[in-house]
Amino acid sequence: MTDAGSDIARSYYNSSDAETFYSTIWGGEDIHIGLYAAPDEPIAAASRRTVAALADTLPPLSGDDRVLDLGSGYCGASRYLSQRFGVSVDAINVSEVENERARRLNADAGLGERITVHDAFFEQLPVADGAHAAAWSQDAILHSSDRGRVFREVARALRPGGVFVFSDPMQADDCPDGVLDPILARIHLSSLGSVRAYRAHAEAAGLRFSGFADHTAQLVQHYGAVARETVRRRQELEQAGVDAGYIDRMLVGLQHWVDGGNRGHLAWGFFSIVKPA
Repeated sequence: MTDAGSDIARSYYNSSDAETFYSTIWGGEDIHIGLYAAPDEPIAAASRRTVAALADTLPPLSGDDRVLDLGSGYCGASRYLSQRFGVSVDAINVSEVENERARRLNADAGLGERITVHDAFFEQLPVADGAHAAAWSQDAILHSSDRGRVFREVARALRPGGVFVFSDPMQADDCPDGVLDPILARIHLSSLGSVRAYRAHAEAAGLRFSGFADHTAQLVQHYGAVARETVRRRQELEQAGVDAGYIDRMLVGLQHWVDGGNRGHLAWGFFSIVKPA
């Protein structure tokens, strides 16, 4: 079983333009929104701070535990979690191109045996029932067009008492209809999630919503930073083979995210969800 949204994401992230752009501008480790300590902080440093801050919300983990990483990208978070907690990780990602790079980076870090990278969709996780102490995702669930099924699969994979921590770019709960159409068209989605929607999905899957820490201002900061870095390094990207039209479209899309955030139509932050014991 595949998902239309995930198929679109797979095609996009497998493209040579996207691979070069994300591995160059984001630094090849983390592909998600950063937490910025200063406006001019490097994207990679801010993005790594997000990983550490989200990991701080996890309960104690041990080397006997397994963690599920949904939308693992280049496995930056998977490596961080494995190194910090000693856990094994099942990394789920649709892009075979990203996964190939991730496996090389995992092997280089000596973590090839502890991190299993799956070419797989969120909607049908290739893992056993109740095998995971925690599930994790950063800015990836938006790509699914059946987000309720994603939550049901996470609920299946978690053991009783397990936790699900994640972030995702979302629409605000009170977002007017139609105002996000430019963003949705750019990323080929019909909708974004929201805090209210994700809480409902979690509860429908038998999970308990524990809280949401709002960091929406960081979304605006991040997309602005990526836009500035793209402009600054445009020649480098083009010399590396990235199509000029791709860069132009990326800059337009990034500005849509900044505008949406500034107008109060978007949300971003950290969710904490628990599977009842």
